[in-house]
Amino acid sequence: MASSMRIGLLSTGIMGWPMARRLAEAGHAVGAWNRSPGNAAALAGHGVALAATPLAAVAEAEVVIGMLGSGPVCDAVLLAGGVLAAMRPGSLLAVMSSIPAEAARRHAGLAAARGVASLDAPASGGERGAREGTLSIMAGGAEADFARALPVFRPLGRATHVGPAGAGQLAKLANQVIVAGSIATVAEALLLAERGGADAGRVRDALLGGFAESTVLRQHALRMIGRDFVPGGPAKYQVKDTGTALGLCAALGLDLPVLRLVDRLFADMVAHGDGDLDHSAIIQELRRRNRLAMD
Repeated sequence: MASSMRIGLLSTGIMGWPMARRLAEAGHAVGAWNRSPGNAAALAGHGVALAATPLAAVAEAEVVIGMLGSGPVCDAVLLAGGVLAAMRPGSLLAVMSSIPAEAARRHAGLAAARGVASLDAPASGGERGAREGTLSIMAGGAEADFARALPVFRPLGRATHVGPAGAGQLAKLANQVIVAGSIATVAEALLLAERGGADAGRVRDALLGGFAESTVLRQHALRMIGRDFVPGGPAKYQVKDTGTALGLCAALGLDLPVLRLVDRLFADMVAHGDGDLDHSAIIQELRRRNRLAMD
């Protein structure tokens, strides 16, 4: 493939929208589809062609990127919706959604049967990473297919080939286990400092540079302190991923007690109606549990 490619992007949500813009600005010919057309409309001003249907978005594409919300949605659009069947033999499907590893392996097998290459290439970094082109992309599939996809991945962030089909999703699950636990732990630490009478913002500043420093402490702690929960990574997607990880643990005979506790905490947050808030709003769930003021 040439360095400039014809790309079909499916779903222009929180991360898909800036990804489509970055790909177009990098010189690729991007056609994008979104279930709600209004969300994608502004992309036309960035050189993205808007497609009325998923099939129209992928008809001439050399690479199709799926940023769909879950495994069942991927199945509905890619399989039941006919996207995979409409892709040209020799084209490449990159599913960048977070889905179960077994679903990624199934997609790979079905794609191969149609002469379509595939990668499961979920990304971490949220809206900010998608906007700034600093996503961490974990790709599973054949090395040759990963090499073909690099011109597409480069405008989006840093891509790493981690193994065969399904390995990208396993890497993303590991990432989400770390992220979910870190967000919950940072929230608990800030609440402890706050209730003990310290300035949570200054405590956060003091911890930077020590062993507690992390992206979560640098970025999400500021959200927690400022009560800024506009979603970059909605909590409902966090609990989807921790639930997927627990399902895999059951299949592997693993008991990960911290993951179980964190999953329950996020599940309670979603059950209390906060699923569309950023996952850093888990501190609100902790306030709720401790009968503390939410404002």
